[in-house]
Amino acid sequence: MMSILGTLFIGLIAGFIARAIKPGEDGMGWIMTAVLGVAGSFVASYLGAALGLYAPGQAAGFMASVIGAVLLLVIYGFIKKK
Repeated sequence: MMSILGTLFIGLIAGFIARAIKPGEDGMGWIMTAVLGVAGSFVASYLGAALGLYAPGQAAGFMASVIGAVLLLVIYGFIKKK
């Protein structure tokens, strides 16, 4: 339970940092930014566990969460352009 809450908290912060890092205008609100940040944090947690970097159920590190959020923001930008 605490790992999920930790992932949520880190994801919220990571989403806003990823939005500041990624160049370009996305035109999305802060709620969507937070949702993509949380999703990026979960993606980083599960990919890290699949690659053996984290134990199953362990929250991803902060930098991995930011990278996951940036990755999802880039994918979101490509989808939104179409």
